[in-house]
Amino acid sequence: MLKDGEKGVIIQRDKQTYAIAPHIPCGVVQPETLRKLADVAEKYNAAALKITSAARIAVVGIEEKDVDSIWSELDMSPGFAVGLCVRSVKACPGATFCKRGIQDSLSVGLRLDEKYHGLELPGKFKIGVSGCPNQCAETCIKDIGLVGMKNGWRLLVGGNGGGKPRLSRELTRDLSTEQAIELIEKIIEYYKDNGKPHQRLGAMLEKMDFDEFKSAVCDQ
Repeated sequence: MLKDGEKGVIIQRDKQTYAIAPHIPCGVVQPETLRKLADVAEKYNAAALKITSAARIAVVGIEEKDVDSIWSELDMSPGFAVGLCVRSVKACPGATFCKRGIQDSLSVGLRLDEKYHGLELPGKFKIGVSGCPNQCAETCIKDIGLVGMKNGWRLLVGGNGGGKPRLSRELTRDLSTEQAIELIEKIIEYYKDNGKPHQRLGAMLEKMDFDEFKSAVCDQ
């Protein structure tokens, strides 16, 4: 019996079958990839194809004997759906496609995904990038969230969903894209060095003075 995360699998409710969630950066997928996913799901009698909250497409209800063959035929990397790491970067269409987009959230999200997806950290970690204050990427409940504003990016920290949900707090605003990306790197490094095992960023921030944290990452 495979464990959660082993070979990129997620054990299903019946404790007999698995799901896999190939990595689809920021939910942007090509038509040929969709065809490949559909063909593989049909070939191996998957129970369902499920679009996940992290904008992946999970192949659900597959047998253990088929896992290696499915990954081989898909020729895609696993998405980090479990584990103490950067799980996902969620980005809305932003100024690339959306009529309400103020900032280019999709391009920024793809940059952050390439840099951080799967990075091991003290706890699970999610990043959201929204191109306008509507926050369609759920930035208010992400460990790090960027929100596009007229004068640049607003950066939020410490949010999460789950059994004890937290709304994120504003760290700073009016950042250029490069300033935002640099600050995110500092935040992640600080969390990596100071977070306790299984402790979300928001839980760490609750145990310390917020201004102290702000000084540590913003004044370097």
